[in-house]
Amino acid sequence: MSVSVQAAATRNSPMRLLARAAGLAGLALFLAATGQAQNSAPVGESQGVSAATPTFSKDVAPILYKNCVSCHRPGSVAPMSLISYEQARPWAKAIGEKVALGVMPPWHSVDPRGTYSNDRRLTQEEKDTILRWVSAGAPKGNASDLPPSPVFAEGWQIGKPDVVLTMSEPFQVPASGTIAYQYFKVPTNFTEDKWVQSIEVRPGARSVVHHILVFSKIPGEGRRHDIITVVPDLPPNRPPAPGEADKDPGVLIATTAPGTNAMTFQPGTAMLIKAGSVLTFQVHYTANGTATMDQSSVGIVFAKQPPAQEVRTGAFFNPTLVIPAGDGNAEVDCVMEFKEDAHLWAIFPHTHLRGKSWAYRVIYPDGTSKALLTVPKYDFNWQTYYILAEPLALPKGTKLEAIAHYDNSTNNASNPDPTKIVHWGDQTWQEMQYTGVTYTLDDQSAGQKSASAIDPK
Repeated sequence: MSVSVQAAATRNSPMRLLARAAGLAGLALFLAATGQAQNSAPVGESQGVSAATPTFSKDVAPILYKNCVSCHRPGSVAPMSLISYEQARPWAKAIGEKVALGVMPPWHSVDPRGTYSNDRRLTQEEKDTILRWVSAGAPKGNASDLPPSPVFAEGWQIGKPDVVLTMSEPFQVPASGTIAYQYFKVPTNFTEDKWVQSIEVRPGARSVVHHILVFSKIPGEGRRHDIITVVPDLPPNRPPAPGEADKDPGVLIATTAPGTNAMTFQPGTAMLIKAGSVLTFQVHYTANGTATMDQSSVGIVFAKQPPAQEVRTGAFFNPTLVIPAGDGNAEVDCVMEFKEDAHLWAIFPHTHLRGKSWAYRVIYPDGTSKALLTVPKYDFNWQTYYILAEPLALPKGTKLEAIAHYDNSTNNASNPDPTKIVHWGDQTWQEMQYTGVTYTLDDQSAGQKSASAIDPK
């Protein structure tokens, strides 16, 4: 497969934000509920509970186990565990508030439910159950009603890995200052090609690791042609594109960032890591006031047999972005074109602290188009890899357009400095317009075509 990328000039355009009526209505319901509950003592297991009153054991725990505890458990990314009643009860009011506002579980796409397989949104029935539970004083209920606690492999969401590859030496993260992106080589020592069913990055010190990108490459091998890094008409003094600082680290195979990490591919599909490959960990550290040692790893579960389709990853981005000082709705777009018949499986939008919203559009060869992913309120602190419930067919010649909006005004509480013109850069006070994609080729032999098939325009 070959792709072409067009980096369009920055321009301004108004964007209509979605109304918050549903969220405000939920908050009103929650405030009313908790207002009624303020005069009620917490109801414990030994106290009488109406049959209509939700309890933790029977009603709330199943919701938390299904939607929340993959993060809210010991050793994971959330600040507290919600597995047991004793862990969840002190947070009952906060849980109700976040659920009423739609803040938790975090999900930022407004596309219809069912569009994405990893949609974390609660159903209205689940929301109502949690709010009524809080209103009733967060009763525990009967222990016999409690379902079995979810079982997680120690430290891993993908289960026990078949292999764990770790940085050879720990890295000393200083207590303060700006830390340039660090690159660590990790040999796989694979003597044969490996098909990956699941992959997960495990930071050694989560408190100082903002994100890790893991790339794979055979030493001395040229750039694989379907990795999307070609952008035209760049100025001579342009900043480096992702990965260029390490002179093409290879194919992106895994990511961890706030809100995203483990990836498990559908049966019949898997990702290829070739024999002799060397991994490159690109690590973004953020000092937190305490000198810390980090030694991060990646865990891999291999496919039981070679897949029918190879999963591939790539990215397209606009490193020419210029966001004017004080602009509250700057627009930056970018377009990629598929040069082979393909299917899109997942999409990952990424900006920094000024990122405001994202919208994606598929433009078919006959000129028709359809909206794909809409994120009206992008959250840098919770980035999501949106995995399509059904892969989207992209005939040869289909274009994928990404439009990002940025708030570089004083209205953005996270804005590092609204008086500055913003350019592309690695650090969070700079900006990116970057989209990761996961896809398969309909014709698997197309992946063997030479790199000269790239259309630089």
